[in-house]
Amino acid sequence: MPEGPSIVILKEAVQQFTGQKVISAFGNSKIDMDRIKDQNIISFKSWGKHFLICFEDFTLKVHLLMFGTYRINERKDSAPRLSLVFSNGELNLYTCSIKLLEGNVNLHYDWSADVMNKDWNPKLAKKKLQKIPDEMICDALLDQNIFAGVGNIIKNEVLYRTFIHPESLTGKISSDTLDTIINECSKYSFEFLEWKKIYQLRNHWLVYTKKVCQRCNLPIQYKKTGVKNRRSFYCPNCQTLYS
Repeated sequence: MPEGPSIVILKEAVQQFTGQKVISAFGNSKIDMDRIKDQNIISFKSWGKHFLICFEDFTLKVHLLMFGTYRINERKDSAPRLSLVFSNGELNLYTCSIKLLEGNVNLHYDWSADVMNKDWNPKLAKKKLQKIPDEMICDALLDQNIFAGVGNIIKNEVLYRTFIHPESLTGKISSDTLDTIINECSKYSFEFLEWKKIYQLRNHWLVYTKKVCQRCNLPIQYKKTGVKNRRSFYCPNCQTLYS
C-alpha cells in the first residue's frame, strides 16, 4: 500500500492537468462519469494515503489500496478504474478505490493530521496519543486520524530511529520521547519522499526487512504486532519495550 510520500509524488506528477477541462472520463468505477466530463480540475491534493482530484463542487477520493497503479500519458493493457482525458494528456488509474465527495474538499479532511501537510500539528497528534495510553505504539503510528500518511515502512523506521519497541504502550512512553517519535514521523516522511524520487529508498532502510541490527550486530526480530497485525522489524536489544 503506497504511503504518504508516494501519493505526494503522484500529486506533483499530475500538476500539468491543473485547470484543464476533462474531455472524457471512462473506466469501470461506479462513479458517475457524466458528472466529471467537461468539468475543470481545480486542484490536486493529497491527504495521507488519499489522492484527491478536486472540482468546483465535488472531489474524487482515490485510494490505491494494496496494488493500485497509475499511468500518465500512457495506458496499461488492463481496464482502468478511471481514465481522465485532457487536451494536453491523460491520467489513468488502475486497481484502486474511487469515491465521490460532495462539496468543498476542506469539509472532509483535517489537514493538521497529515504529517506532510503545511498545516501538520504535532501538538494535536500528541494530545490524540495521550487519549490512547493502552494502545501499542505500532498501532498508534498507523492510525490515519493521528498520522495520516504513515505506513508500515515509516512506522518501522521511526521506531528503530527512536529506540522504541513496537509493542510499547503509548501511555508508558515518556513525554519527551513521544515528541521525538511524532517529529520523526514527519521528518522521515520527507526523507522518504526525496529517496523515492531518486529510486534510493530501499538503500536507506535501517531495519525494515533487515536481518541484523546495524547498531548491535544482533539478529533483527520479525513478527506481526498489535491489533492491526502488521509486520514489525525490531532489535530487542536496543529498542526498549515500555509496558
